[in-house]
Amino acid sequence: MTSSDVTAAAGRIAPHVIRTPVLRHDVLDDWAGCRVVAKAEHLQGAGAFKLRGATNAVLLLDEVTAARGVAAHSSGNHGAALALAGSRRGVPVTVVMPADAPEVKKRAVAGYGATIMECAPWLAARESTLAEVVATTGATEIHPYDNPDVIAGAGTAALELVDQAPDLDVVMAPVGGGGLISGTSLASHGIDHRIRVIGAEPERADDAARSLAAGTLIPQTAPDTMADGLRTALSARTFSIISAHVERIITISEDEIVAALRLCWDELGWRIEPSAAVAIAALRHPGVGGDVGVILTGGNVPRDGRW
Repeated sequence: MTSSDVTAAAGRIAPHVIRTPVLRHDVLDDWAGCRVVAKAEHLQGAGAFKLRGATNAVLLLDEVTAARGVAAHSSGNHGAALALAGSRRGVPVTVVMPADAPEVKKRAVAGYGATIMECAPWLAARESTLAEVVATTGATEIHPYDNPDVIAGAGTAALELVDQAPDLDVVMAPVGGGGLISGTSLASHGIDHRIRVIGAEPERADDAARSLAAGTLIPQTAPDTMADGLRTALSARTFSIISAHVERIITISEDEIVAALRLCWDELGWRIEPSAAVAIAALRHPGVGGDVGVILTGGNVPRDGRW
């Protein structure tokens, strides 16, 4: 994959997604110790950046394939995005969701018209249940991150960010399966190879940090973090892109996630979800400085703030 894939995706999905704003706040600058602009993907359709990749993948299906439907496993945001993208094209959608996925995300997936299949809350269960769905229905799997069309679509958020905020020194994004940080790095370095791309992930789901440090793909084992969207594992595809383009992965404690959430909710008025707060928390770590752009990945949270 190259930055040209992201550029092509941007043109393809432009009529179907929001060009989200970039946000600034002096309180965040003071808290982080650097100048920060935040790409407000929590204001995106379906409440997360995931609509970009799902839309790009659905639009690229031929008519015969689209008629058979699409399916994916997702803790929520990719499922909701795929459901919305599918409904816009009239494509049937089935989403395999872990039983412990937040109810707000289950409601969103169902609300966009997708069929939900619940499974046990670990990756192997997601994959085996999805395989059954695909075998039974003939649907095409749209993987939430290990899919070049999804990665290219995800990268369009960073493409917009770098256009909206020129001369950034650093672009940051949270890391789960690695689709967003892969697309982000391709887009950023396609514009300016000097931009430093830094990822952030929970300490309790740190396969990306361990893999990058070891120089080889290390499986995710028993992730246990409130950032439910980041409990997935890197694929060989995303690890390859990350290895070539991402400077480092910062790991974040659960307490740091909570502190970043409180800052964003209570002081900034940004209703983001825990996965997005992981990247905000990373702003305070040593080695992050200058003009920094961070992607606020989603805002699908329950009204009472409980996960």
